[in-house]
Amino acid sequence: MTVAVALAMLERQGRWLLQLRDDIEGIVHPGTWALFGGHLEEGESPEIALRRELLEEIHWQAHGVSFWFEHRDPLRTAYFFRSQLDVPLAELTLLEGQDMVLAELNEIRSGKVWSPKCGESRVLAPSLKLAVGALERELGLVPGVY
Repeated sequence: MTVAVALAMLERQGRWLLQLRDDIEGIVHPGTWALFGGHLEEGESPEIALRRELLEEIHWQAHGVSFWFEHRDPLRTAYFFRSQLDVPLAELTLLEGQDMVLAELNEIRSGKVWSPKCGESRVLAPSLKLAVGALERELGLVPGVY
């Protein structure tokens, strides 16, 4: 049985908002950098799920989210959306995960992003790698090393 998730690639002034997932055994990709978003509830559209998840995870009301692409594998269907983040990082409240940052694309493409709260670099979750790959293709960039 596949699960469906909706994920957001949010940009603010040339930087991308990332969530550092908790270091909790049993969750999907613990301790890695990922995108904000989450599972669709029964009968929920991907866009509605994304808006709900963004409120739950960072207390931000998304405006103007645009569907970007869909990725399917045997275990999951992921719906990716893009939007501008219209508030400074300081105005977001992290309610899920252990850190969040606005990272430059070059840092993300390196495969590791610095966490100020953990005091170390952490690797990217597979879903973030998919999003970065799509962004690289759009921009005509040579794929990163992640």
